[in-house]
Amino acid sequence: MKLLIVEDDDKLRKELAKFFSGHGYETEEVTDYENLEDAVWKAGGDLLLLDIGLPVTDGMFLCRGLRKRSSLPIVIITSQNTEMNELLCMNYGADDFIAKPFNPQILLAHIEAVLKRTNCHGQEEERIDCGGFWLDLSRGTVKDGVREIELTKNETRILCTLARNRGKIVSRDQIINDLWDSELFVDDNTLTVNMTRLRSKLDLMGRSQAVKTKRGQGYMLE
Repeated sequence: MKLLIVEDDDKLRKELAKFFSGHGYETEEVTDYENLEDAVWKAGGDLLLLDIGLPVTDGMFLCRGLRKRSSLPIVIITSQNTEMNELLCMNYGADDFIAKPFNPQILLAHIEAVLKRTNCHGQEEERIDCGGFWLDLSRGTVKDGVREIELTKNETRILCTLARNRGKIVSRDQIINDLWDSELFVDDNTLTVNMTRLRSKLDLMGRSQAVKTKRGQGYMLE
């Protein structure tokens, strides 16, 4: 899931990018204020986080322009938090309006609610951030911008489960249950074989330590 961030405060923009990256989102900072609408359009995100007090382009008019050509979810963040501005933004097609200063966790909750409401978050993402490399579900591959390696269906699903719980320990039973739910039937021994093969393929990308074994507990993607 990719978030586009349009915010002219460099410090805040980078803090937001770091925060959302740490919560499993791909982020892109869009700063081409001279051609902002086209830049956002070409970036191809799943949600736009938009300040309205921008150089060159007014954020509210950008919101209106984007809404005419796209259903891209838009969450407004601004210190111009008057009722009139909120009303205008919503009338121009914004999906939510958050006043600065805000708690990043509250902002995250609003964004996830918007994604769920617009049916973006409920759909299975095609690309999942695995921390320095990506799992492409539509192609059944892992890639890091240089190399692309094909995975089996079992390997893809195992990595998908670990990636969606990145930074958390996932038990062997949880992985097996997830595979069974996906109609990929494996037992404990088969899981061991698939995990070994998955690690060998990640090793080809220089990611041999990506999946950690937590003895007696399960596995974790760092």
